[in-house]
Amino acid sequence: MDELNSRIPRTLPVLHMPNMVMFPFLLMPLVVSDEESKLVVDYALSNDKTMAFFLETEKTNPNEVNLYQIGSAVTILRMLRNQDGSISLLLQGTSRIKLQKVTQREPYLMVDVESITEPGGESVEIMALKKISLELLDKISQESTLLNREMVSGLGNIKQAGRVADIIAGNLELQLEDRQKILELIDTKERYIFLNDCLAELIRQMRLENSIRNNIQLEMSEDQRRYYLREQLDAIRKELGESDEVSKEILKWREAIENNKLPDYVKEVAYDELERLATMQPAASEYGVIRNYLDWIVNLPWTTYSKDRLDLRRIERVLTNDHYGLAKPKERILEFIAVKKLKGQLKGPILCFVGPPGTGKTSIGKSVANALNRKFIRMSLGGIHDEAEIRGHRRTYIGAMPGKIIMEIKRQGVANPVFMLDEIDKLGRDFRGDPSSALLEVLDPEQNNTFVDNYINLPFDLSEVMFITTANSLETIPPPLRDRMEIIEFSSYLEYDKIEIAKAYLIPKELEANGLDKKLVKMQKSALQEIIRYYVREAGVRNLQRKIGSIFRKIAKEVASGIRQNYSITSENVKDFLGVRKFSHELASRKPEIGVTTGLAWTSFGGELLFCEAIRMPGKGAIVLTGLLGNVMKESAKIALSYLKANHEYYKIPANEFDKYDTHIHLPSGAVPKDGPSAGVTLTTTLASLFTQKKVRHDIAMTGEITLLGKVLPIGGLKEKILAAKRAGIKKVIVPAENKESISELDAAILDGMDISFVEDVKQILDKVLFQERLTSQDKAIPLKTARLNFLKPHNQNLK
Repeated sequence: MDELNSRIPRTLPVLHMPNMVMFPFLLMPLVVSDEESKLVVDYALSNDKTMAFFLETEKTNPNEVNLYQIGSAVTILRMLRNQDGSISLLLQGTSRIKLQKVTQREPYLMVDVESITEPGGESVEIMALKKISLELLDKISQESTLLNREMVSGLGNIKQAGRVADIIAGNLELQLEDRQKILELIDTKERYIFLNDCLAELIRQMRLENSIRNNIQLEMSEDQRRYYLREQLDAIRKELGESDEVSKEILKWREAIENNKLPDYVKEVAYDELERLATMQPAASEYGVIRNYLDWIVNLPWTTYSKDRLDLRRIERVLTNDHYGLAKPKERILEFIAVKKLKGQLKGPILCFVGPPGTGKTSIGKSVANALNRKFIRMSLGGIHDEAEIRGHRRTYIGAMPGKIIMEIKRQGVANPVFMLDEIDKLGRDFRGDPSSALLEVLDPEQNNTFVDNYINLPFDLSEVMFITTANSLETIPPPLRDRMEIIEFSSYLEYDKIEIAKAYLIPKELEANGLDKKLVKMQKSALQEIIRYYVREAGVRNLQRKIGSIFRKIAKEVASGIRQNYSITSENVKDFLGVRKFSHELASRKPEIGVTTGLAWTSFGGELLFCEAIRMPGKGAIVLTGLLGNVMKESAKIALSYLKANHEYYKIPANEFDKYDTHIHLPSGAVPKDGPSAGVTLTTTLASLFTQKKVRHDIAMTGEITLLGKVLPIGGLKEKILAAKRAGIKKVIVPAENKESISELDAAILDGMDISFVEDVKQILDKVLFQERLTSQDKAIPLKTARLNFLKPHNQNLK
């Protein structure tokens, strides 16, 4: 202790606080914001981080220093400057000090101090006083939760008695004068005697406060008990008929139950819940739960149905006016309405519209509802992970609500709406449940007449609801759910389809949306062709509508500015509104090359062209596959290489060619995932061209799965693939022979001008697409060039 005191400077800056006493060996956080204290902290930090801490007195003599004579020397352990200008400190007391004289008053107080040495030695009497203090401290911890009992037991292990007294005084809420007096008592015995008196007084105060608090709680409990008994007595009197007073709210619910057309099993449950409600107080927690439940079951449209409009001619006219094309969906809807008209009633069908985005799947649902004179409900399933979104939560949970099926039906007020479940292929699944499993009952005509929502907990008839689901792809829909739906495919639009849709629907809609007069703005057919061919690359018309809207917005800006009034949009001035062409048909400028083959891909957003490239370099027969390929496509590449190795004599490829070179196969647009077996013939053709050094015809596109024996197997998405080839200007397409029936179902407009070849074996393909002459020695001097992907494919490709 003497060594510690000797390190304290004689002259120290004073940090004086009006309501704080600092003890040696204690840690204390402190925030200072006045300018004088900031200067004191800065001085201490620039010297030895030590300050004098004195409590201010109540003296008012301006010529005297208003500080107690005994204080503490403190050391700054941590300092942080806050954004508001204040300083946060962590201080530790060092020792007691005595004020000698003032050496400086401005801009802050500086004093000479003398360190006070703690008396050494601890007598038996002091140890007894220390034990008494710890016992009193333990009683305080029993009376209050503010003091940790573990700290009390830890103080018994400290040998320095004086330090224990300081710690106790520093951690209890004693009077400010009592704290200062304990600090001034240098003698350890006297310090303990005074401290024990303070502790005893503190215990008496705490016991008195706890007694008063307990009495108040007992009185409150007694009042609550009496109130509860009075309310129970009132309820008993009402049951016995001794009182004619009936709650207005109970009467209101009873009237609603009697007037609404509820099934008998629903009425029984409603009356039971109403009886429970009548015996409860509005302040009870269950009161609001029962009231909310009654609101749902009483106001649900259990037997309320809108009257269908079954005029087939009018319905057909409405569907035709609202949507161009879509013959199959319209035909299926008319069949449903015809059967319902003849039979009188029919279980609601579950239709699933599958096709690329922008082909009218969602919008036709509104037309169906309008044609049938039914309410329309649309629910997006994309990203839903929680099963409770479909079935609801049980009433035991706080804030429980029914699922969206029941919620939307109640909002519309009828039990037979047209209910569209949008993006059913994008349902999620995690620890909260599987929503697709919850939909099995909803979308099963044999079960949904008794659909039970977890919150309602009563069977609700969904058989009269006409459910329509939409999806971009069937592959992500679970098979049990897919089996309950009737699949209707929405195909990609042809160019003339898009032009007609733009004329009849998109242009009038965008003119109105942008406040333009159709008499002043004319869009020529050539402009639409320019946009469709060189500015959008899609199966539907959504991006086409965006481009038309972009043009009209620019025109609206000029019209509003008074620049011009009349506009005629042609193919020549489209670039003035939309900029340079985004896409180009590169096929005309491409030439036959070695190791570059044109394939066809199917995506959930329509068909796409897929160029396959291959090069070889000296090596040991390794094969490298790039382009973010899936496992199925990688296997197709290995099958293609194995087929060529097994038939190298037929194709006149030296057997050692495969071991002398490493082969690199790449499908451009490497950031787009690609997978599926239908690239088998494309990969085989590419490798055959590479090893035979024969060029591949660039104007023939192909698709098909290949086996190890060279057989070509059928694929899916044929219509979209042929449309993709047609959009790119390719007239010749090779498809598997087993897809001949699929080709026969396509519209004549799609096949117009197309030369489609059916093959059963890969040899037929190679004979058709490979030039017979090999690469000459002069050609070999020219490095091989690979084709560039002539458009970007922003979506995953699934080569079915």
